[in-house]
Amino acid sequence: MRVWVNFKELRKRLKFEDVLCHYGVEVKPKGGQHQGFCPLPKHQGKGNSPSFSANLERGIFHCFGCGAKGNVLEFAALMSGVDPSDGDALRSVAVELQQKFFPQGASTRTKPTTSSVPPAGKTVPVRVNEPLDFELKDLDTEHPYLLGRKFTRETLQHFGVGFCSRGLLKDRVAIPLRDSEGKLLGYCGRVVDDATITDENPKYRFPSRRERGGIVYEFRKSLFVYNGHRIRYPTDELIVVEGFPSVWWLNQHGMPWSVALMGSDCSMEQAEIIVRMVKPGGHIWFMPDGDKAGERLAHSFLVQIAPHRFVRWVRLGEGQQPTDLTKEELRASRTP
Repeated sequence: MRVWVNFKELRKRLKFEDVLCHYGVEVKPKGGQHQGFCPLPKHQGKGNSPSFSANLERGIFHCFGCGAKGNVLEFAALMSGVDPSDGDALRSVAVELQQKFFPQGASTRTKPTTSSVPPAGKTVPVRVNEPLDFELKDLDTEHPYLLGRKFTRETLQHFGVGFCSRGLLKDRVAIPLRDSEGKLLGYCGRVVDDATITDENPKYRFPSRRERGGIVYEFRKSLFVYNGHRIRYPTDELIVVEGFPSVWWLNQHGMPWSVALMGSDCSMEQAEIIVRMVKPGGHIWFMPDGDKAGERLAHSFLVQIAPHRFVRWVRLGEGQQPTDLTKEELRASRTP
C-alpha cells in the first residue's frame, strides 16, 4: 500500500540541520544560518566559493553561485539528483526522509485519517509585511534625544523619524519601515534612555505578530533592507551598515546611497537584494559597528556577497559606529 505523506507537516517537522547532515554536509550554524560551499551535485557556479546559505529556522536555502533555492524538501530532491518539480520524484524523497526521521509516523494507507490532518478551523491565513493603512501623526522631531545626536531637523523629516508619546511606541523614537516600493510596513521603536534596556524592554522594538479579522499579520525584517526604496538600482556604489542612525548620518553627510540590515544578521533574502542593487562592476562599502557583533556580521555578509560583488570591509575602531565619524573621515573610509 502507498505511504501517506503530508508535505506541509513534514516540512514543518524536519530540521534542516539534520537533513544537511544526512547528505554529508558539515554544518556550522551561526545565528540560525549555515553558510558554506554548495553541496548540490549539479552545482555549476564557482566551486571554491562559499556561496551556499541555508536558513535553518525557516527551512529554506539559496546558492548565489548556481542560483538554486527552495525549501528543505526541494533541497533533498536536488541532493538526490531528481527534479523537485517532478511530483512523483519529490514524493519518493519525502517518503525516504519521513521513514528515516519519523519512522513511527510513517504509515501505509491510501488516505489520511483525522489525526494526520490539521483540525478544521485551526489554520488561518498569514500575511507577511503587509502595508499599513495608517500613519502615525504628530511625531516630535524636536526631541532632545534626536537633536542631541546631532541630526538635523531636515534629516529627521526626510526619514519621517520622531518621538512618539502614545500608543504601543510610547516613549520611543518611531522609525518608519518601508518596502521596496516605499509602502509603509510598520514602525520600529527605539528607546531614548539606554539605561532602561532589558530583555522585556529591548533597544529596538519591531512590529509584533497580530491577528485581526481572522488574518494573522507578521513583520519580517529579514525580507528587506532599510532605505532600500530610495536606491535607484542597479547602482555603481552602495554603503551597507547595521543600524538606522548610521543611514541617517551618512545621508546627512552627502552619502544617500546607503542601506541598513537593521541588526547583526544578514539573511539570505537581504543578501540577494543587495547583490541585485549593485552593478556587476560596482562597489559595496560594508561598514558594521566596531564590536564583536559587527565582526560576526561582517564574516556572514562577506561569505554571501563577496563571491558576486566587490566588497570592502570598512573596519571601525573598537566601540565605534559610523555616527562617530566626521564627514571627512566618512569620505576617507571609501578610498580604495
